Amino acid sequence: MGKDKSVIPIERVQQVIYLIRGQKVMLDKDLARLYGVETRVLNQAVRRNAERFPADFMFELTREEIMGMSQSVISSELKFSKNVFAFTQEGVAMLSGVLRSDRAIQVNIAIMPAFVRLREAMAGSKEFAQRLDDLEKRIASHDENIRTLFQAIRQLMAAPEREPKKIGFQLKEKRAVYGSR
Repeated sequence: MGKDKSVIPIERVQQVIYLIRGQKVMLDKDLARLYGVETRVLNQAVRRNAERFPADFMFELTREEIMGMSQSVISSELKFSKNVFAFTQEGVAMLSGVLRSDRAIQVNIAIMPAFVRLREAMAGSKEFAQRLDDLEKRIASHDENIRTLFQAIRQLMAAPEREPKKIGFQLKEKRAVYGSR
């Protein structure tokens, strides 16, 4: 392979992967920048090869989705674009075949590990969230048990409301009668 496979730092790639419609995607403008082509050139190549990009490989963003993205993501270029396309991991992989350049191949080699890292991080987050939920449920049941225990102790410590009944024999006085018989 001979070429440096770290054409783009993975951190830079991760910064331009967004979660849209529940999918991790990259926008056409960011991909064009990474590939070193104009956005219109990238989109023309995609249109010429539309059969390679089904809906689960890429989709067009709505105006609301574009405007809903954070201000750091929205550039004037993005705000005023007629069409903004989002590419899933599979769509990004397909781009290297459509663009047919050494740079496209090298960029895709750099992009794929970024998607994998994000997938692993999200899986780890889901597992952590599940464990946290389980712990919270366990603690909640312990709290209730402790509350019940304290209530029982307080009841035992409380002064009795009435005089307790005396238990045992009560001796009656014996009247001794002396001298009379």
